[in-house]
Amino acid sequence: MRITNIKTSRNTLKLKQPFITALRYVDVVESVIVNVETDDGLVGWGEAVPTGVITGDTTESIISAINNYISPAVLRHNILEEFDIVMHKLHASIHNNTSAKAAVDMALYDLLAQSLNLPLYRLLGGTRSAVKTDITISLNNIQQMITDSLEALRQGFSILKIKVGKEGLRDAVTVAEIRKAVGNSVELRVDANQGWSAKEAVRNIRAMEDYDISMVEQPVKAEDIDGLRYVTKNVCTPILADESVFSPRDAVEIITTGAADMINLKLMKTGGIYQTLKICGLAETYDVKCMMGCMMESKLSVAAAAHLACAKRVITMVDLDAPFLCAEDNYEPSDFSPQFKDSDIIMGPGAGIGVKLANKKEETI
Repeated sequence: MRITNIKTSRNTLKLKQPFITALRYVDVVESVIVNVETDDGLVGWGEAVPTGVITGDTTESIISAINNYISPAVLRHNILEEFDIVMHKLHASIHNNTSAKAAVDMALYDLLAQSLNLPLYRLLGGTRSAVKTDITISLNNIQQMITDSLEALRQGFSILKIKVGKEGLRDAVTVAEIRKAVGNSVELRVDANQGWSAKEAVRNIRAMEDYDISMVEQPVKAEDIDGLRYVTKNVCTPILADESVFSPRDAVEIITTGAADMINLKLMKTGGIYQTLKICGLAETYDVKCMMGCMMESKLSVAAAAHLACAKRVITMVDLDAPFLCAEDNYEPSDFSPQFKDSDIIMGPGAGIGVKLANKKEETI
């Protein structure tokens, strides 16, 4: 099964309402769709999203990396006979550019699973067939965040991820008011998106701990590993490293130095499933739990992440809410595809990832 062609095209979906964090404001999901074609007629699907403030990738850089570096490196290789070689060439073809690598990576895994007539999650481990995601409450004024939280509960979500990181101690007031509004049975996760200094983080998290928060994600700047460790050692709440972990090497540093209690895995950060599996192996070795997360992505790449979350026991938390935040869906509906229902993502019986665009309006680029 040789790779004969790799195509890229643009895809855009509107959000129901703006997605606001301490780092950015987003009102549409913009992505690059990848099709990897083979000589036996199979097509693998992948997706990359530009998240410049986190990965450094833009739409233009993703397209250039795929067309000018990744494609020449992997074309004509046989996926079934030399999969590891293909993956090595993919990741060695260009430095960084993790979102571009992730799109081609997931398309290759899609092809591998299709060729074996297996859903991807079964090929990768098959621990479970469904996962439950949280839903993000964007950073806004307190009343709007309360309204959004109550609406999320009405839609069937029982785990809320509260965006903070801009208001100092006011962040604790926000969490307190949301807890009061939603009651004690709802799990509250907190995500500061690098918004605090280490000492601010300790002060703010301690102030929030009276309101039964289950974890705090990336309280300090990604590169501030010493600060992250300081926070982890000085609060009771578990700390989740997100932007601080892009690679297996990053994961080794976080785990061996005790800089965080848990790791957030995102395909756009790691460069895809191949590298994420390495981090999962490290986490299993050291008994460190992982979350499967996403950027503002569409159903295609989120489904790939959900397959991985279903496959591995070490992934105990899921933050794959992006498709639930979209106002539209231009993917082909199928009983064989993963189903996004209430807060659940349920794997379908179809081979591969099981998601593809219904009608591609954009020209191949």
